[in-house]
Amino acid sequence: MQSYDNLKTVVDAIFTGKERRFNRRFLTLANHYLFEPVACTPESGWEKGQVENQVGNIREWLFTPRARFADFSELNAWLARRCHELAERRHPGDLTRRVSACFAKEQPLLRLVTAPFDGYVEQTLRVSSTCLIRLDRNRYSVPAAWAGQVVSVRLTADRVRVVAGEAVVAEHARRFGREQLICDPWHYLPVLEKKPGALRHGAPFQDWALPTAIQVVRDRILQQPKGNHAFVELLLLARDLGLEALEVACELTLEGGVIAAPVVLNAMRRLAEPARPQALATPPTPPLQQEPLADCGRYDRLREVRYVH
Repeated sequence: MQSYDNLKTVVDAIFTGKERRFNRRFLTLANHYLFEPVACTPESGWEKGQVENQVGNIREWLFTPRARFADFSELNAWLARRCHELAERRHPGDLTRRVSACFAKEQPLLRLVTAPFDGYVEQTLRVSSTCLIRLDRNRYSVPAAWAGQVVSVRLTADRVRVVAGEAVVAEHARRFGREQLICDPWHYLPVLEKKPGALRHGAPFQDWALPTAIQVVRDRILQQPKGNHAFVELLLLARDLGLEALEVACELTLEGGVIAAPVVLNAMRRLAEPARPQALATPPTPPLQQEPLADCGRYDRLREVRYVH
């Protein structure tokens, strides 16, 4: 049994007495780790024991002086280091031993966690006609096939996952600024099939960080007649074969000196060809016990045959 002080991430609504409506995802967490949540009475500090004092102590130990971090990875690394340092303190219940030694003795008695809990907040959003969803004042791209449809968005501390049809169709690193546009150019590939000109000026493709070889070949192909259509065809093939195949094909094309879409296309298809099976080792042909004699004279006898008309 665990007590909680009616924080919004745990309790959605407070009713009479101890009755609460808990958050659905929090109840899923409780069922996963097999504990029963109990909410404290509002404005009843005597129910919480030394919890608030302990929170203040931990805040002082870990976040004083106040530190700043570039991302969550840096924060987590710093917290892990501080926890290891605090574990070397004397245990308050047994001053003869350190906290780390007491935990090492207790750890084998704890129940093993067989599967981690996927802690996310889920929302239902509709994808716009421009293949975007709006979340926390930022916009994230979704594959064009889901434009105008309703999808489920699972939000964690550092990731944004878009789920549709029981499958994750898009995933982005979470941004914490405002009015940012986070696009995956591959989501807009079906749009390029209909509007190849968007490859030059479309927002999803402006800052597309492609490998150097692909960028060089792209710039050369776009200068050629119908270059938009030609490079889009290469991207469509790379969607199936992988970007690495396109990169290798572009490197081979640059080495050859003839930069054209058909040359790159041919190189990609050759790279995608399955390896030829190795020749089977056949046993040697058994020798003949009596070899036939070569008699070329029988051809001369055929010439002597006269046909009667």
